[in-house]
Amino acid sequence: MSSITHPQHQTEVDIAICGAGPVGLSLAALLVKRGVAAARIALIDAKTVELARQDPRSLALSYGSRQILQEIGAWPIAATAIHQIHVSRRAHFGRTLIQREEFQLPALGYVTRYGNLITALAALPALAGIHLLRPLQVSASTEQDDHVALQLSDGSSLRSKLLVQAEGGVFGAQDDKSLQRDYQQIGIVAHVQGSAPIPHRAFERFTDQGPLALLPQDDEHGNNYALVWCVRPDTASQLLALDDGAFLAALTQAFGGRLGRFLKTSKRNSFPLGLNARPAATLRTVAIGNAAQTLHPVAGQGLNLGLRDATVLARLLAGDITPDTLQRFAAARQADRSLTIHLTDVMARIFASAPDGAVSQTLLGLSLGLVDIVKPARRLLARQMMFGRR
Repeated sequence: MSSITHPQHQTEVDIAICGAGPVGLSLAALLVKRGVAAARIALIDAKTVELARQDPRSLALSYGSRQILQEIGAWPIAATAIHQIHVSRRAHFGRTLIQREEFQLPALGYVTRYGNLITALAALPALAGIHLLRPLQVSASTEQDDHVALQLSDGSSLRSKLLVQAEGGVFGAQDDKSLQRDYQQIGIVAHVQGSAPIPHRAFERFTDQGPLALLPQDDEHGNNYALVWCVRPDTASQLLALDDGAFLAALTQAFGGRLGRFLKTSKRNSFPLGLNARPAATLRTVAIGNAAQTLHPVAGQGLNLGLRDATVLARLLAGDITPDTLQRFAAARQADRSLTIHLTDVMARIFASAPDGAVSQTLLGLSLGLVDIVKPARRLLARQMMFGRR
């Protein structure tokens, strides 16, 4: 990939991608694979590749996302396969168990590190020859009738037929047309060790304050699960203030004994949870991935939805790099985006807005039991989570 960092230099391309995270990098590789000339693509990011590789976050990839990564040569990567997903409601009747055998797949999904995925994507031969502008920021953009003009932080400029916003989303109001939700929840993330782990089984446990997810992922410290625990802000403050022993005891009580006792935890981090789904596109600008929709992590669908965005957009742009294509993209992605957004939103709001033990929470527990009994419902839910629509 070529770099352009000379002040006052202007480059002209067909497609500029703002954001070189997993979705932006995947889009660039997909475009080249579908016949767009690498020299007509620019990729802009504020971080160096080396800094991005150091990101320790865990990511949940669906089997459908693995297929996308395989297509562009970014698979295999270091990842832990999920063979089963156990979904339950704490202290209530109702659970469902989704298993890979039912779908005749090697795995339902995978858990990996952000840095592992960036390393694989950044090394793709398909990206050779594109204009890589990093570490640089877009200081200003102006949309004209026939192009988008970008001013970059080093004084250089870029002129592109179309601009794709693929930067990581930030929860917060952007405009009155966005679908926004503040769930008044905090996500606590860490890596933890259970005394009786169940290999390759992921857990989604609904508590009175929100979902608690445990994803199988070994690390160098002996931990075997990536934790995402969603609670209300006051509870989050209390949990973050506890020493490791007290935190692990609280986690054991909230989750139950399916994995024995929790013995170790890594450093804990936290982030606010919300929904911010922005409108489709302007004439020459389109948003994909987290730049288009920042979701609650209740079903781990944010990155997977973004990779499906990239797949559809690349397919359409390979045939026609014009504003009309962006309109077709918005129409093509509406059903998948709407279903995924509303599915995660409904589940999140049940716990974010209802008092502990509310009827709505109990009904969710009963619905989990029904999903387990009614095979077509379970298969429909699983297929949406694994493949979506693309």
